[in-house]
Amino acid sequence: MCQDCGCGLPGENPVGISAHHHEHDHDHHHDHDHPHSHTHSHGDATGQHRVLEVRQAILEKNDRLAERNRGFFHARGLLVLNVLSSPGSGKTTFIRETIRALGKRLKTGVIVGDLATDNDAERLRKSGAPVVQITTGTVCHLEAEMVANALKQLDLKGLDLLIIENVGNLVCPASYDLGEDLRVVLLSVTEGEDKPLKYPPMFQSAGVAVVSKLDLATACDYNREAALANLRRLAPKAPVFELSAKTGQGMDAWCEFLIEQHKAIKARDPLGV
Repeated sequence: MCQDCGCGLPGENPVGISAHHHEHDHDHHHDHDHPHSHTHSHGDATGQHRVLEVRQAILEKNDRLAERNRGFFHARGLLVLNVLSSPGSGKTTFIRETIRALGKRLKTGVIVGDLATDNDAERLRKSGAPVVQITTGTVCHLEAEMVANALKQLDLKGLDLLIIENVGNLVCPASYDLGEDLRVVLLSVTEGEDKPLKYPPMFQSAGVAVVSKLDLATACDYNREAALANLRRLAPKAPVFELSAKTGQGMDAWCEFLIEQHKAIKARDPLGV
């Protein structure tokens, strides 16, 4: 059960993975460590009570599997992005247009996570990239184990970039490392400039912040100064890209950034040390 919202309730459908219209179900143990402390009270020989606190590392299993994924990616020279946002911020269009803008400069594969349907995967396949869909059922985030299983359905040969489109949610996914190099968090101009302040853990964890749907800024009376101030307050070290996937504005700078990030990946030790 998810520590944040109680997703993954008993009786849920097993997580499904599909590649090119074929679904591959597998047994998935939603085995999180306890997300809280237990306090136990015991009597001693004198009849008095003493308190013992037992604390367990939250998400220890997921973190261990994420490190395994990271080593796997590094050994293959893959740059891996974990793209997160609230529903409707334009993640799928942003990813599709990133793939198209990169063209042959970076060969890209995609893993898509959604509670239901493979609509986003179908949209992304039109870009020509290999795509694997993870259907999570009632689980509102992707986990490292889900990604590891999805990789079995994805031909990584020749890939330079792997983009993981996480489930649309600004709460639970913040807690789950997938083994990515960069956590990319989107804020669309339609969501309100204070969105980072409302969901601080997600934006604090961002390696990159993207302001999306810039073509709608005027219509939404978007306050750029306030939005950027809030992003910098929560993620002061994260580079910020302002763009519109629809018009192409800002996409060149974003793609050049990815190319430079991939060069750095290729230049490091093949084992990621």
